[in-house]
Amino acid sequence: MSQQSPIHPATPDGRYFVVRGRLWRLANPALDEDVRASLVSDLMQARRAVRDARINGDVSAEREAHAAVDIAKRRLGERGPVWWTDGAPDYNRHMARNTPYADWFAALD
Repeated sequence: MSQQSPIHPATPDGRYFVVRGRLWRLANPALDEDVRASLVSDLMQARRAVRDARINGDVSAEREAHAAVDIAKRRLGERGPVWWTDGAPDYNRHMARNTPYADWFAALD
């Protein structure tokens, strides 16, 4: 399954996608599809809970919902320890132009 969209290109190694020049870590591609789908469902439910808590002005519920988002993202491999094993550093949230992906990113234009 490809995690790349035409709007947000993925790096050639499949570790990140790019939004407005910033790298964001992709989910671990080694996750079983059923597990991944369940975690994505959990993530979307948590994001909806954040939205609802904000609408209701419930600071405590919003804090809990943000924690649930973080848990789901960590289980997906989008946060926390990297899921690759070659020792490469994590460039999550870095500007692509300031990373080893700079030439690849520049060639996208």
